[in-house]
Amino acid sequence: MDDDPATEILEATYRALCQHGYADLTIKDIADEADRSKATVHYYYDSKQNLFTEFLDFLYERHTEQLATIEGDTPRERLGALFELVLTDEQANPGQEFRTAMLEVKAQAPYDDAIQTRLTWFDEFLFERIRDITAAGVESGAFDEDVDPAVAADFLVTTITGAHTRRVAVDYSAERLYETITRYAEDHLVADEPTEATH
Repeated sequence: MDDDPATEILEATYRALCQHGYADLTIKDIADEADRSKATVHYYYDSKQNLFTEFLDFLYERHTEQLATIEGDTPRERLGALFELVLTDEQANPGQEFRTAMLEVKAQAPYDDAIQTRLTWFDEFLFERIRDITAAGVESGAFDEDVDPAVAADFLVTTITGAHTRRVAVDYSAERLYETITRYAEDHLVADEPTEATH
């Protein structure tokens, strides 16, 4: 799949987005980056909107695969690994240029149903992953029994989303964001005497 022209164009879209941002991105920019003609790009994707919708699907597939395979023997370790992935891992969160371009994309969501739908998928998948890890932590005794997994997940997703914006808007340290959210989880989720049971 990765060698077919349609996927190569999606990869080129990523690179062109980093260079040009979303607002100024054109099919010609993507064609140049893919070393293909505009006609070839249009053969696979009939408009910039269609191409970008497919690009967000492409990102979603990669992102969810990463989140689904985070490692850790306990819920506490898995939650820590998730924070590391979404906040500091440069493979999962590459380059300031790409983060800036994606902030532009998010700003279009209220005006573009296709973009909003796909960003909602990202949000819901992250919520479900954190909720499931938190629920496993409560069940195993690693997390406080009074923690509501859905409420905790909602708060943490909101915090992570805000952290991404803060990192782009004011160049806030990714490491500091990771330390802050990890400390919060330790203080508010972890039981006083957590068990080491895995779940």
